Amino acid sequence: MARVGLGYDVHRLVPGRKLVLGGEVIPYEKGLLGHSDADVLVHAACDALLGAAGMGDIGEHFPDTDPAYRGIYSIELLTRVYRRVRSMGLMLVNMDATIFAEAPKLSPYKSQMARHMAQSMAVDQGQINIKATTTEGLGAIGRGEGIAAMCIVFLQ
Repeated sequence: MARVGLGYDVHRLVPGRKLVLGGEVIPYEKGLLGHSDADVLVHAACDALLGAAGMGDIGEHFPDTDPAYRGIYSIELLTRVYRRVRSMGLMLVNMDATIFAEAPKLSPYKSQMARHMAQSMAVDQGQINIKATTTEGLGAIGRGEGIAAMCIVFLQ
């Protein structure tokens, strides 16, 4: 049986936090605000995987009210989510993701992000495609107030 899932996440940029995307620490003056490391790319991937498997969303599995997840490296959440997906007899065929950010420039980090995510799920890096784009200065993301990510997965 083939299944498709879509995930989306957005977090506010704030000073004093590391910017983590796809498990990669990106040098930047701000980081994303959240209960965990606020990795929007990984959170969108988790939601896409959970959605494709019919297992709800990331907040149901790892609530931000649970102190156990405070500051957690989101790549660990991706590992746990993919284990749950695999336990249902499903496996990743491919993942396609887009990061929406006015800054910093993310092109130099896309392959490292894909590598971290692939390793966390024990899949081939070629199954993961990551793109980055701006919003041409429009909206909160365009003003540099936050970063968003969208991800679609195909499971079989």
